[in-house]
Amino acid sequence: MSPLQKETVMEKQQKFVYECVNCGRQYNDSEIIYLCPVCKASQVEGQPPAGILRVLYDYGHISKLAGRFEVIKQNRYLDILPYQNNGSLPALKIGQTPLYLHQKWGGKDLPFQLYIKDDSQNPTFSFKDRASAVVSAFALEHGIQTLVAATTGNAGSSLAGICAAQGQKAIIMVPQTAPVAKLTQVLMYGATLVPVKGTYDEAFDLSVAATNAFGWYNRNTGFNPLTIEGKKTVALELFDQLNGLLPDHIFLPVGDGVVISGMYKGYEDLMKLGFIDRMPKIVGAQSSGSDNLARNLHAEIFRASPSNTIADSISVDIPRNFFMARDFVKKYNGDLISVSDEDIITAAAELARHTGLFTEPASAASFAAYKKYLKQGLLLPGTNNLVLLTGSGLKDLKSFASVAKIPSPVEPNIESLKAFLS
Repeated sequence: MSPLQKETVMEKQQKFVYECVNCGRQYNDSEIIYLCPVCKASQVEGQPPAGILRVLYDYGHISKLAGRFEVIKQNRYLDILPYQNNGSLPALKIGQTPLYLHQKWGGKDLPFQLYIKDDSQNPTFSFKDRASAVVSAFALEHGIQTLVAATTGNAGSSLAGICAAQGQKAIIMVPQTAPVAKLTQVLMYGATLVPVKGTYDEAFDLSVAATNAFGWYNRNTGFNPLTIEGKKTVALELFDQLNGLLPDHIFLPVGDGVVISGMYKGYEDLMKLGFIDRMPKIVGAQSSGSDNLARNLHAEIFRASPSNTIADSISVDIPRNFFMARDFVKKYNGDLISVSDEDIITAAAELARHTGLFTEPASAASFAAYKKYLKQGLLLPGTNNLVLLTGSGLKDLKSFASVAKIPSPVEPNIESLKAFLS
């Protein structure tokens, strides 16, 4: 625990509070809580969860003691994260993923700066490790041994890997259509895999019921407010890697709305601490086959449409973090756009061939959104634009069969090779 954190705990007796995004009620950090119980009681069937909680710190007190970003950074952002000790984190290299600057594309100069952040370099090859690590650390400090998650793949393989490193038990519930590569990861990490006959949303509901029945700690995206705190670390890291430079645009994939909320939350924390005075324009990308957040951004009543997309990691009928994501996008003039599955596959192929970065379909949606903005002339000369990649392409090889066709074998002689090459 840092000296700053010791003083904060001594004076306030709690490190943070939970605040409901719907009603504003607050709850202290000693509780194991997922949703605001008042708003949860009035939940309407078929609507996104009411009572999603955000985590707030005593920013004024922290900024008085810290003053500079370097002070916050030197203890791995502990003072604005919801666990007490960095020793509670897994002994894995999570975060500090590569950030690449591209000033040329296809041999031609770009009129702006293009940054690509590759979070597939986390231990289980996805952005989800940031959230899993924070949830696991919190569970460890509260004496919780068993964690559960519903997932389309990445969150489950992430939690399984993190729990393996921490000596915790992971229960992973997945829809029966989840990609084999991700399920293989779950099993190799020694977690209990529970395939569910149904959709991601049905697996999600079952995991919540199991949490209530067995007392497991639930890592579900959005449902557990600490997932936002884990994912916000990418914004803090970007601020550091870019030496305080704020991108003009940040493109990222959106499913439940937690990645985009995490990015906003990280930059908002920096604003509350006085380190920045504006918010980057954050552009969330959804597959047109599963764009329930984008379509309902300005709707008075949420209406879900059944999802059908190759981008399994962002395939969601009812975005669990809808209200927080919607509020962030509206408050800070962000954007949510839809891109087709064809655009996603094309974007993944272009990205791989120009950069050597092979990313899964859900992750490639962010690059497809960047391409869409570029085509529409929305990226001005001299601007700084960043694309966040969230998962490895090796997690879902089947989706790329149309653009990565393996040729038939040749006879082992020069004549056959010449014929093949011609």
